[in-house]
Amino acid sequence: MGVQTTKINNRRYLGNKYKLLPFITKVVTENCGNFTSFTDIFAGTGAVASAYTNKQLTTNDILFSNYISNTAWFSPEDFDWDKLVCFINNYNNLSSIKENYMTKNFSDTYFSHDICSKIGFIREDIEEKKIAKVINNREYAILLTSLLYAMDRIANTCGHYDAWRRNVDLSEQVLEMRMLDAEKNLNPQNQCFNIDSNKLAENIKSDVVYLDPPYNSRQYCDAYHLVENVARWQKPEVFGVAKKMDRTALKSKYCTQFAPKAFDDLISKLDAKYILVSYNNMENKGNDRSNARISDEEILSSLKKRGKVQIFSENYKAFTTGKSDRNDNQERLFLCKCQ
Repeated sequence: MGVQTTKINNRRYLGNKYKLLPFITKVVTENCGNFTSFTDIFAGTGAVASAYTNKQLTTNDILFSNYISNTAWFSPEDFDWDKLVCFINNYNNLSSIKENYMTKNFSDTYFSHDICSKIGFIREDIEEKKIAKVINNREYAILLTSLLYAMDRIANTCGHYDAWRRNVDLSEQVLEMRMLDAEKNLNPQNQCFNIDSNKLAENIKSDVVYLDPPYNSRQYCDAYHLVENVARWQKPEVFGVAKKMDRTALKSKYCTQFAPKAFDDLISKLDAKYILVSYNNMENKGNDRSNARISDEEILSSLKKRGKVQIFSENYKAFTTGKSDRNDNQERLFLCKCQ
């Protein structure tokens, strides 16, 4: 029973570092020596963590949708490939479905009415399978991540959900779930978290800790509210043109004026041999919302309290919301060898 597979990088996501992996892994390999544990504390969709599945891996993200994806890719729990493929094939062959939360709130916006009905049915069925213990936690995460990736491939957006494109024919949308090309036999000590990064820092220890905090004022929970809504499946009321839910609890302080203080606090709490910080050079180069919340001086000041710092850079055109058109973007890695 065949089904297409998908890899971890097959999602559009702001700040995704998949294309920068050769640069990041080269810096780590040449400067961090032999190490056994790697932590990605702002993991996003897990692109950087995916390079270290041969280590004891810890991931964290404030968005539940990213936590679920990281659990799918990195949890040490076993999963039944054939069982999941069977479920996915059944989902892909669904026909007419009843009205549900998705049709009532999102029909003919990001998705057609028909696609919304399928998303709503599939999401509810995945939840019921988990409650009935038909699937374990990782299998639940794999099915849910497969659904989120399928939504992302066809969403009537530019890659985020601040708005949908008008006057678009949605009748050709086809929701096709694919099996995740996920690894088995991962390190049994792997852990995935969905908590505030500064709180997590107090309770973990890792040889290498990688930090890729939000750069600017654009909140990820605003850009991916619909994905987060489907992942959490609490069926909240939505409002406004973009059909957003209440995201108050998901706002990151790293997108605000308090970012430098939060960053300094985080660095001070980390128990690590090496701290690697990824941050681009948009300090005062884009429009106001694109400008970096933390200056180079502030990054260096915090890191130098912990040890010796080196800086590495590479030119890079990131996936953005399209509001900045600069061609001299640089991704920098600040590497601190902790004393």
